[in-house]
Amino acid sequence: MKGGFLCYTFLVLIVITGNGKGKTTSALGQALRSVGDGKKVLMVQFIKGPWRSGEDDSQKLLAPNFKIIKTGLGFVGILGDTLPREDHINAAKKGLELARAEMKSGNWQMLILDEVHNAIQLGLLEIADVMDLVTNAPEHMDIILTGRDAHQVFIDKADIVSEVKEIKHIYNSGVKGKKGVEW
Repeated sequence: MKGGFLCYTFLVLIVITGNGKGKTTSALGQALRSVGDGKKVLMVQFIKGPWRSGEDDSQKLLAPNFKIIKTGLGFVGILGDTLPREDHINAAKKGLELARAEMKSGNWQMLILDEVHNAIQLGLLEIADVMDLVTNAPEHMDIILTGRDAHQVFIDKADIVSEVKEIKHIYNSGVKGKKGVEW
C-alpha cells in the first residue's frame, strides 16, 4: 500500500475511446503523471501527420522521460488527403513495429498507441496484430490505446476504459480550432 492505495505491479491496459475531443489529451495527462512518478513514457501516434501541435513542443521539456513518435501520414481519405491508401497502411504497420521494438527495448514503462483504434477502424491495422502487442507486453509496462470506436475485444481486455463523449463543440458553430487547445 502506498498512500492508502494498492500499488499494482502488473501491466495495466487503459482504453480511451469515444466521439468527443480529449482522448489524446487524457493519455497525455496519464503520461505527465507517470513522468512525474519517475517513469519513462513513449507515445506512438498513428494517423496524425507531420503537422505540429503543442504536445510536440512539450515533449522537449520532458525529454528524455517522455517522447512522441509520429508514424501517421495524416487523415486518411479526408481533408484533402491525396496519398495512396497503401502508403497509409505501410505507415501504420511501420508504426506498430516501431512500438513493438521500443516495447521490447526495456526503455519505457508506459506505451501509448495514440489513434490506434482509428487505424484499426480504417483497415490500416489488424485487431490481432495490436492485440498481440498488448498480450506480449512486459509486466512492468502500462499501455494506453486511444481513438474512436474501440473494438470490443480491447474493451473486454482493458483494466480501465474511459469514453469521451461530445456534448458540445465550438466547431459546430463554425469556429476554427485554437492553437494550444485543439492542437
